[in-house]
Amino acid sequence: MATIKKHTLVCIGDVVMDAFIILEKASIHEHPDREHLEICMPFADKIPYKSLTVMPAVGNASNVAVGARRLGIETSIITAVGNDYYGKEILNWYHKEKVGTKFVKINNGKPTNYHFVLNYGPERTILIKHEDYEYADPSRIGTPDWIYFSSIGEHTLGFHEKVAKYLAAHPNVKMAFNPGTFQLKFGPKKLKKIYERSYALFVNREEAELILGAKRDNIKELLSGLRKLGPKVVVITDGPLGAYASDDDSCYFMPPYPDPKAPVSRTGAGDAFSSGFLSGLIYGLSVPEALKWAPIESMHVVQYFGAQTGLLTKPELLKFLRKAPKSYHSKFM
Repeated sequence: MATIKKHTLVCIGDVVMDAFIILEKASIHEHPDREHLEICMPFADKIPYKSLTVMPAVGNASNVAVGARRLGIETSIITAVGNDYYGKEILNWYHKEKVGTKFVKINNGKPTNYHFVLNYGPERTILIKHEDYEYADPSRIGTPDWIYFSSIGEHTLGFHEKVAKYLAAHPNVKMAFNPGTFQLKFGPKKLKKIYERSYALFVNREEAELILGAKRDNIKELLSGLRKLGPKVVVITDGPLGAYASDDDSCYFMPPYPDPKAPVSRTGAGDAFSSGFLSGLIYGLSVPEALKWAPIESMHVVQYFGAQTGLLTKPELLKFLRKAPKSYHSKFM
């Protein structure tokens, strides 16, 4: 009997505890630049909230690790936690989800990252803080099929150099890159080797404009500009409006999967999209076919609180795909 190949993925990035606070009393104000909104609450007051839910082991890379594992891919994670109660909670969660923890570095004397997610309506504002951690050396991970690299702390330029060195020594390992807050602040020049060695790049439209340093109305120009940085495949999400992708000289638009009801929370929608699309690529799907997987994951995640609650198994995802309307397919641009 032929051996069935196990698809392998190593995710790299910070993990956090998330406290979801549903606000009861707040308002949304338009910023004077007319492009940004601000959440506003009474100052120097006691503000009631509706509920609090604490979720372990979240963060861009962690969400994708769990998402890919539920879709049947052998997954491990390079991340760091403190030697405290929350660090143990995160490790227990990974064991439950069957995500490999061999490369999780426990940092004595430092707290585990803890973020606060302020939910008002379907959107959220997140209070973040990333500790200055030590991480496992990427040279230890061997030769997985894929690496997924995402949000990590601001003190990690040296670690990025280690990742770039590993990739140079392992040309057959493909990497998907989804730059997080501090990686976007580093800019493409400081992370030139990371962008050049990325097989796939995932960003939203605002992040694409930030990386390229210019606001562009033409989505094809954004896709082309990002591909010039090195990635063979570029994906740009545009919230509920859909998503775009480019490989070679082809560009595609993918509409969202119809929501069965109004979204509960959009937290984790982008990571769910990444886990669906990346898993499709890992399973050997073409870009247009992988694009069909991604919005299904996003649609299901936004029906729940927590970035991982609604992540699907492969049979569940394929069931949604079979029930998709005829209009649900990528369109050549």
